[in-house]
Amino acid sequence: MGEPVRRERYTAAVPGRIAVYPGSFDPITLGHVDIVERAARLFDEIVVAIGRHPTKQGYFSIDQRQALAVRSVAHVANARVDTFAGLVVEFCRTSGASVLVRGLRATGDFEPEFQMALANRDLAPSIETVFLIPPSSQMYVSSSLVREIAGHGGDYERYVSGAVAEAMRARVGAGSR
Repeated sequence: MGEPVRRERYTAAVPGRIAVYPGSFDPITLGHVDIVERAARLFDEIVVAIGRHPTKQGYFSIDQRQALAVRSVAHVANARVDTFAGLVVEFCRTSGASVLVRGLRATGDFEPEFQMALANRDLAPSIETVFLIPPSSQMYVSSSLVREIAGHGGDYERYVSGAVAEAMRARVGAGSR
């Protein structure tokens, strides 16, 4: 019958499974919040990690994005929000995280996310990437879509938390809903 297949013995990677969900979150949407809620059921702690980009001016400042994310995920007991600059795998290492959580909305997200996951694996083989799919009602929603709808006076509020809607109203003007 041949030789038996030898299998390596695997142990739990890191006690206290910490996962990092990185992004710009400019602004955080209900699709993002859904990913946080579901990741919170899978991991002991989920860190919403807002990336600081050295050359990009955001719609909201990094401090505003952090405050909005904190308010949007306040109901998730094992979620926290932080900011980082540089490589996300380095942030994972300093946070004690062994997992990167990413959302996949549609097939167009797959190729760049796949490339990034491979690069991250090459840079930090001990950090796994896990993809979560948002609900169908949020599949097409992105931060840039929300900003565009708001900029044209459309109803963007169905895609964001109350805290984000309030901040966006203040930004685009009370008459632009």
